[in-house]
Amino acid sequence: MKADIHPKYVSAKIKCACGNVIETRSYAGDMSIEICSNCHPFFTGKSKVVDTTGRVDKFKKKYKMK
Repeated sequence: MKADIHPKYVSAKIKCACGNVIETRSYAGDMSIEICSNCHPFFTGKSKVVDTTGRVDKFKKKYKMK
């Protein structure tokens, strides 16, 4: 293999909006995410509306819901 052609594989911290911090390794470094396995509705069993870029408001406006 050629030397010095691969990116650095460094330790990284992934921070969720809920406050959970996951320590792992990555080429990208530290990251911020909106939903992790601790707060995702599929894993928690709780229903939660996830509004990404106003999709819920856009849906309500389209079908004139209040």
